[in-house]
Amino acid sequence: MPLKMKLTAITLDCADPLALAAFYQQAVGLEPHPKSDAEFAGLNSPDGLFIGFQRVDDYRAPNWPDQTVPQQIHLDFEVEDLDEAEARLLDLGAGKPDHQPGGERWRVLTDPAGHPFCLVMG
Repeated sequence: MPLKMKLTAITLDCADPLALAAFYQQAVGLEPHPKSDAEFAGLNSPDGLFIGFQRVDDYRAPNWPDQTVPQQIHLDFEVEDLDEAEARLLDLGAGKPDHQPGGERWRVLTDPAGHPFCLVMG
């Protein structure tokens, strides 16, 4: 029988927690945690999920799909319109790798710290 566990937090390593939190705040509209600082920043979700961003000395960004520096984490976001969501996120500072294995079903983008994430049709 599995343990009764609820996912309450996801934390991403990065060089600049406040900047990465600001990117995700603009992307998904979550509220910043009031105690966010240059070492650890966070966003609060109404359903209780916390997304954290912790500063790591000598942070090395992943270079997806190359695994020389592994992707470290992968997030998926459901969207209604792939083209619209992609354009908005690129305007916010996301990157778009050349390698796009999802065709018209999903898109791979990278956040400003290099973490890949996917946009999937809802």
